[in-house]
Amino acid sequence: MKTATTTTTEVRADNFEALLKREGIVFIDWWAPWCGPCRRFGPIFEAAAQKHPDITWGKVNTDAEQDLAGEFAIRSIPTLMAFRDGVLVFEQPGMLPAAALEQLVKAIRDLDMTEVRRSIAAAQATRAAS
Repeated sequence: MKTATTTTTEVRADNFEALLKREGIVFIDWWAPWCGPCRRFGPIFEAAAQKHPDITWGKVNTDAEQDLAGEFAIRSIPTLMAFRDGVLVFEQPGMLPAAALEQLVKAIRDLDMTEVRRSIAAAQATRAAS
């Protein structure tokens, strides 16, 4: 749920699925309050959320949502994930500088989702044939 003081959404197990089913771009920051790099990345993530209000920006507190973090095999925090139209298109542990996050936003906006889905289907067909 978005609050008046932030442009990010607190992501929990009970709203995660609905968040990912949204059309468009969704960024997820997996973090914990005790994590120094997470605390340094937080303002960068928030600034990007303010700059790009058409994108959904969510934060998962891995301490509070351990089962969800386990489902996604989060082993290092912060970890940044990006989904477009429900498809995971980016995943990387570690914090990004603001300029790199801006480049990532642009790259994800520029994706040809028809081609992405075609590549996914081809990879799944190859695995099924093996």
